[in-house]
Amino acid sequence: MKKFVLATSAAAIVLSGCADMSQTQKTTGIGAGVGALAGAAIGSATGGNRSAIGTGAAVGALAGAAGGYLWSQRMENQKKQMEAATRGTGVAVTQTANNELKLAIPSDISFDTGRSAIKPNFSPILDQFASGLRNNPNADVRIIGHTDNTGTDAINNPLSIERAASTRDYLVARGVPAASIRIEGRGSREPIADNSTAAGRGQNRRVEIYVGERPQG
Repeated sequence: MKKFVLATSAAAIVLSGCADMSQTQKTTGIGAGVGALAGAAIGSATGGNRSAIGTGAAVGALAGAAGGYLWSQRMENQKKQMEAATRGTGVAVTQTANNELKLAIPSDISFDTGRSAIKPNFSPILDQFASGLRNNPNADVRIIGHTDNTGTDAINNPLSIERAASTRDYLVARGVPAASIRIEGRGSREPIADNSTAAGRGQNRRVEIYVGERPQG
């Protein structure tokens, strides 16, 4: 029980020190602290055996540190590069709660209505994005295509997938490993604006790209 209290105190110290940490250190440190608690609990459940407690805490810390994606300096640099590359284009570049870099690309940049061919304005953005991905061997990429509600699902569902596939193929042609990219098509099921207006439909016809960095094994 004393070991568990000590582990709890240590984890509290880790968490209290996060104010002066970088985002990467916060992500890893918090995960490690929580994992250490879980590991100490495992050891306590074994009857307080010192070896079991130590092993449990170590395993728990590693599991906690490895949970989710990392927001590394490399990810921060890529976010800044993409913000610079997309400034004034209407593309939104954000960091998600799951530490993924997200690019939301509206239709006036990415695709013509009813088409899946990449527009010329979209190419420089993807070129810059591919450059960052080539330097990140631990990247997981998701590309999700969306449409407005004009037309039927029989048209919109495959069109949203084709748009995601076109984006993937462009990135692969520029050196991004195909195995690191997953694509999805959501059709018109996830609008972000009012489909009753032309401006709203333009926002809903979009592609979203997510990239997360896996912890190194």
